[in-house]
Amino acid sequence: MIANKMGGFSGPAIKPVAVRMVYQVRRAVNIPIIGLGGIMTGEDVVEFIMAGADAVSVGTAAFANPTAPVDIKYELITYMERYGFKNLQEIREAFQG
Repeated sequence: MIANKMGGFSGPAIKPVAVRMVYQVRRAVNIPIIGLGGIMTGEDVVEFIMAGADAVSVGTAAFANPTAPVDIKYELITYMERYGFKNLQEIREAFQG
């Protein structure tokens, strides 16, 4: 039962739309952008950074797994080490050409 008689949509199902919106907003403005919507893994973070996000927010994943933000952080570090990125700016520059 939902108290306000409306439900929301969140999690991995909205990620493609969220990444697209970050991409479009990045091309329209030059202010910090926080990407959110469906971030469940470190590679999801990379996708949002590639699209132009300056930071990300983890929501739904933390409901299912309280350690998700920490897990995602370590997955991101592993990804960066595997592909030789020293920081997030290098990821942005590599994919925003």
